[in-house]
Amino acid sequence: MGQNRTVIPVNVGVVLDDLDSLTGKVWLSCLKMALSDFYASHGSSTTRLALSIRDPREDVVDAAAAALDLIKNVQVQAIIGPTSSMQANFVIDLGDKAKVPIISFSATSPSLTSIRSSYFFRAAQNDSSQVKAISAIVQAFGWRRAVPIYVDNEFGKGVLPSLVDALHDVQARVPYRCAIPPMATDDQLTAALYKLMTMQTRLFIVHMSQSLGARLFAKAQEIGMMKEGYVWIMTNGLTNLVSSTDASVIKSMQGVLGVRTSVPKTEELIDFRVRWKTQFQQQNPTIIDVELDVFALWAYDAAFALAMAVENDGTGTGRISSFQNTNASINSSTDLLTFGVSENGPKLFQSLSNTKFKGLAGDFSFVNGQLQSPVFEIVNVNGNGAREIGFWTPESGLLKNSMNSTNTNRTYSTSKSNMGPIIWPGDSTSVPKGWEIPTNEKKLRVGVPVKIGSPEFVKVVRDPSTNKTLVSGYCIDIFNAVMEKLPYAVTYDFIPFAKPDGTSAGTYNQLVDQVYLGNFDALAAATTIRENRSLYVDFSLPYTESGVVMVVPTKDSKSQNAWVFLKPLTWDLWLTSSCFFIFIGFVIWVLEHRINEDFRGPLSNQVGTGLWFSFSTMVFAHREAVVSNLARFVVTVWVFVVLILTQSYTASLTSLLTIQELQPTFTDLNQLLKNKESVGYPKGSFVYQLLLKQGFDDLKIKAYQSPEECDDLLTKGSAKGGIAAAVDETPNLRLFIAKYCSKYTIIGPIFKTNGFAFVLPKGSALVPDVSRAILNMTDGDEMKEIENKWFGKQATCENTKSPFSDSKSLGLNSFWGLLLIAGVASSSALMISVATFLFMHRHILMTRGTSVRKRIGVMLSIFLQRDLSSHTFRNKNSGHVVEASPVSSSIGQSSPLSLSNHTGPASPFFSEQGTPVSVAVYQNPEIPTTPDQG
Repeated sequence: MGQNRTVIPVNVGVVLDDLDSLTGKVWLSCLKMALSDFYASHGSSTTRLALSIRDPREDVVDAAAAALDLIKNVQVQAIIGPTSSMQANFVIDLGDKAKVPIISFSATSPSLTSIRSSYFFRAAQNDSSQVKAISAIVQAFGWRRAVPIYVDNEFGKGVLPSLVDALHDVQARVPYRCAIPPMATDDQLTAALYKLMTMQTRLFIVHMSQSLGARLFAKAQEIGMMKEGYVWIMTNGLTNLVSSTDASVIKSMQGVLGVRTSVPKTEELIDFRVRWKTQFQQQNPTIIDVELDVFALWAYDAAFALAMAVENDGTGTGRISSFQNTNASINSSTDLLTFGVSENGPKLFQSLSNTKFKGLAGDFSFVNGQLQSPVFEIVNVNGNGAREIGFWTPESGLLKNSMNSTNTNRTYSTSKSNMGPIIWPGDSTSVPKGWEIPTNEKKLRVGVPVKIGSPEFVKVVRDPSTNKTLVSGYCIDIFNAVMEKLPYAVTYDFIPFAKPDGTSAGTYNQLVDQVYLGNFDALAAATTIRENRSLYVDFSLPYTESGVVMVVPTKDSKSQNAWVFLKPLTWDLWLTSSCFFIFIGFVIWVLEHRINEDFRGPLSNQVGTGLWFSFSTMVFAHREAVVSNLARFVVTVWVFVVLILTQSYTASLTSLLTIQELQPTFTDLNQLLKNKESVGYPKGSFVYQLLLKQGFDDLKIKAYQSPEECDDLLTKGSAKGGIAAAVDETPNLRLFIAKYCSKYTIIGPIFKTNGFAFVLPKGSALVPDVSRAILNMTDGDEMKEIENKWFGKQATCENTKSPFSDSKSLGLNSFWGLLLIAGVASSSALMISVATFLFMHRHILMTRGTSVRKRIGVMLSIFLQRDLSSHTFRNKNSGHVVEASPVSSSIGQSSPLSLSNHTGPASPFFSEQGTPVSVAVYQNPEIPTTPDQG
């Protein structure tokens, strides 16, 4: 030291347990070496920490008394310690009151954080920081259940809330918690372990002190719980001390997994180990082959940080150890009210919060008084120690090596492939299931309903001669088949959910509650998967179809509809057909009226004849003969179209009067609600709540207990105190319809459900295996065989009953092709006829000197006359016959047109080919006669 530099001693308290033990000696030596190394590397420092050491001997009261003595009498500026979380709980309050920082490198319970003391610094990892690493291991191997085994004190219970939450996040449940007293005897340990052996879970997470943990594993090995099939995971409280654990204890831990703090292997750490071993061996020559654990490194870093903080805060103050007694005027026999408050406490607190350096255990810094070191190492205990198999970080999850822990671009992984090979208990390399059915465990209690629903699903009968309960039914056969398909043997008994008198003990919801309460281990019943039930129990995959339907009576609708004959065709087809009948009649008249006497006469007669001829083709009763080839062509096409229409109409009408005569009385649930009808449901079913949600009055909802009672209520009807419809799940009402198939029909589904499934406790390891077995059954024939065994009658009934279907009327879209053909054929014939007529009398249209109106009138007059050149008239009259034109009288003698004979070629459709005929025409005298006009 220089002659002009004053060194200020700073009193610091140390509260450590069992200083005579190996652990106590190791930790204390690290504290002293930290101070020695700090002052050796900081030769110009003006402060020196003076350690005042107290040993409370693992006693909470003694630890508090030691801290009180250090604060009041020694006036320490900080306290390093105490060792355990229970001791720290009270010491932290003392430090907060006196404004003295409490720095613990071994009190890891998360509950200490909730004290919210500004003067508590945890120079160790919080136990809750490791729970995500443990849950990642559980998730990687797909385990669904875990039992924590913990010491029943502040240290043990503090981590449970965060551990259970972390397991829950990875779909793992905690069915049981095994608390071990801190001072448990060997008999108590054995009793606790035997109880665990009787349970299904084989995954245990151990969180306790080193001494208690060593005894626990020794007993577990002794009673056979360290063999193949078991999984043991240690928290870092045990794993961090494996290096200092006796070889005999290590032997009983073979195959155990552990999570411990990852310590970087730096040159500084290697050099310190060498120096520390040399010094420790000199001070303790009788102790050989001792190793440092992470708590010793944290002790070193905590003392180093405190020396650095004091130096940064107390340089040149001269009064760094001053205390102010704020309660000096109070006369009290209790020392808790008379100790002073450190004036330098707030400054030291701030200095510690800002202290950062690279320590032996890694980067050292406090965030809200907590040490930040998020990397954990996963080890497997084999041979003489722990073997590293992987790492875990909050950002990346499971990693194979620590080199990747700084890579923040990696996705979070829970793959077991990111861990090295593991040797499990019993020297097994096969991954344990994490659970099994113990041979000494009682059989599974499988609950079955009594007289709830149809007996085809579950039927419970008591044999009076043997006083045994016989359980049968579709659900029971499915359950038995599923259990046989599991890859392991499961023994079980069916337990009726009944009162002492044999009647039902409650509804399905109450039956499901029994699984949640632990009275049943499973349910084999027609239990529907519901969201509210899934909050408390787990369901297997469904083994039946889903949906809620309703059954309503059928009614004869024939006598209730006088216009049923119009229903076979839609209105647009009726209208289009009528228009075609009129059009075809017009076309036939155009083609026939000049050459066929049946289509001549007064105008009303001609119109009536055309319509009669067209409409009579519906029944093929037309008696008028058609003589033109074009008309015969049109009639042939039209008769074919009418034949198709009439046959289709007849078939549709027959269907309406036979298959469709049984109509449901109601087709929608809203109709029942609107008409205020009563509806029924099976007693105890969740359908009751569905109906209430739909708006049905409670008085309009009636329960029935059997298919016979349901039939009776439906027969009475809502008006006579019965019901208008029965609402239930599809499988149940299909059974009902099978029995009463001639009276009722099914409407729906009206609600969507997930089907029937087996119920198991929340987090049960049986759920995935049972679901896989159900999938295997649905892919094979076994499920169909069971269905035929119990529901075989249903298929027979459905085959004898005409299926209820809502047949649709025939529409225009079904016949537009035929009508198009008829329209094209008739239109073509009409255009050919008109074109031929115009061609034959084209000279009239081309006559000059007359108005267009008169020429059109003449053409129309000729069109309305008989065509005497036709073979039909030629055969009746020999020679040339000229029929006076009615137009001549109107034109008069002054008309430029005169009637004359014209002989020319006739149309091939109206006369024999090449036969000249005489045609009466009007000739304009002013127009010279051409050779064509004769």
